[in-house]
Amino acid sequence: MEGAFSFEKNERDMNNNKHAAMMERKQEMMQQRRDAGSIETNFPEVTSINMNMTYNQKGTKSILRTFHFIPSSYAFFIVNCLRKDCVDGGFDLTQVITTMVRNHRAEVKGALSCKGTDSSTNHSDIVYEVSIQYA
Repeated sequence: MEGAFSFEKNERDMNNNKHAAMMERKQEMMQQRRDAGSIETNFPEVTSINMNMTYNQKGTKSILRTFHFIPSSYAFFIVNCLRKDCVDGGFDLTQVITTMVRNHRAEVKGALSCKGTDSSTNHSDIVYEVSIQYA
């Protein structure tokens, strides 16, 4: 019986540590959003940004995610991975959007793979379409 109790305690401790790490990453991401500033500050000529992403992962149905940014939105373009056990993953579209604005491009399409660092061979990817409206 003592072995079973020890196993349950270790499993509970691992779950608590995993939850604490997830909460810490969430707080870090919130701080990064605040630090990014607004679209209005970073890209004064931009009136809106729309991102449509089709999220794909082996063994699951594709999921469409849509994000709308206005001038007062944070200029933060990192989107979390939807795989619940993904570690440090997600999709960073910052370079895509920065390049679009620098070149005054209205639309771009592409694909990205999750940047997760865990050992899973089942990472996800996205196909994205970004459109930007300028003043």
